[in-house]
Amino acid sequence: MAAQRILVIDDEPGVRTALEGILEDEGFQVECVETGEQGLERLGDREFDAVLLDVWLPGVDGLETLQRLRERNFDPAVVMISGHGTIETAVRATKLGAFDFVEKPLSLERTLLVLRNALRQRNLERMNTRLLEQLSRDTEITGNSEVAQGLRRAVEIAVKSDAPVFLVGPHGSGRETLARRIHATGRRPDAPFVDVPCAALDERSVDAVLFGSGTERGRIDLAARGCLFLGEIDRLAEATQRRLAGVLDDRVRRAPGIRVLASASSAKLVGELSRFLDVIRIDVPSLRRRAEDIPLLAERFMHEAVREYAREPKRLAADALDALTAWEWPGNIRELQNLMERLVLFVEADEIRAADLPAIVAGGPVSRDLYGSFESLEAGFAEFERYHLSHALEDSAGDTRLAAARLGLTPEEFRRRIKDRRKGM
Repeated sequence: MAAQRILVIDDEPGVRTALEGILEDEGFQVECVETGEQGLERLGDREFDAVLLDVWLPGVDGLETLQRLRERNFDPAVVMISGHGTIETAVRATKLGAFDFVEKPLSLERTLLVLRNALRQRNLERMNTRLLEQLSRDTEITGNSEVAQGLRRAVEIAVKSDAPVFLVGPHGSGRETLARRIHATGRRPDAPFVDVPCAALDERSVDAVLFGSGTERGRIDLAARGCLFLGEIDRLAEATQRRLAGVLDDRVRRAPGIRVLASASSAKLVGELSRFLDVIRIDVPSLRRRAEDIPLLAERFMHEAVREYAREPKRLAADALDALTAWEWPGNIRELQNLMERLVLFVEADEIRAADLPAIVAGGPVSRDLYGSFESLEAGFAEFERYHLSHALEDSAGDTRLAAARLGLTPEEFRRRIKDRRKGM
């Protein structure tokens, strides 16, 4: 790990010499200058992790240097040095982004403590910035279709307020990703995003989950200043929907800073809940309705899987892209993403061709004969369901809860369907 760089800006030779010696002994790389102008020039030449900056400098003083440093978007942690600081000076320096003050004559022990705390804070801020940038990239709406453009416009409208948002669309269509996008690009992206899987709630558990019980904090408390995401809210029984509507109206409206987002396959909710949620409604279409985006989505998921699993870069052949675009994608975006991950993991060649795709997607012998090989439509649907249940379980390494989540099912419903379709799997 490279040593951290520290820039000392102080007009007293004795202070510069003392700081340079002690900081180098502690393993830092140190450079020293005596004026603010020299410091700004040095910051423009290379990156520093922290600056020890004297307030009282000849020419451009320390506060003016700090202001110019921020205006030029330099981002080291800054610790001010002062022989006779005032409260007014401290307040102004803090507003300009200084982490703390150390006073002359310097205590080297305190100077090291403050400097290390400043570096730790800067590292946390940088990590947080990287995570937010990654979240923004991960939730970006991919595609150039009219549907994709419409979704971007809807998100742009949604982020301008804290009103509830109701995302309606089929399983796997990207509703939660859109909810996270609204959060990541909204007013408080660093605040919590708390997911509540509504399919697991009943009328008796609503209070415990949302408000907590015993020592366990409730989801509303955890979502303070952030977003409360109610996934699959239409899976709730009507009585539970009514109870939830009352809870939301009574408690969330009185808890400032909590935004409610919800997803459903159907917009048919009980009246009270529908009225609460349906302030901003975003209809999320199936992947089939944005087929022209499939090549871009496939490329994106492929490259993400290559990075995640540390595989060699791959490319998609034209015949594979044609087959992917032609497929119906009943599992929507989630199904496409799962398939691209599987292809990255199991295709050894650097090019993925149509022959590498499952026959049911590629239009190979299995899918061409599909409709003529079953005695009835019901038998065909049963085979189709067996295929998706089997592959979801395979992709999830046998974890039925994860497999169920990938298909938008509860674990109980997934296990029931597996049992019903066990024959022939």
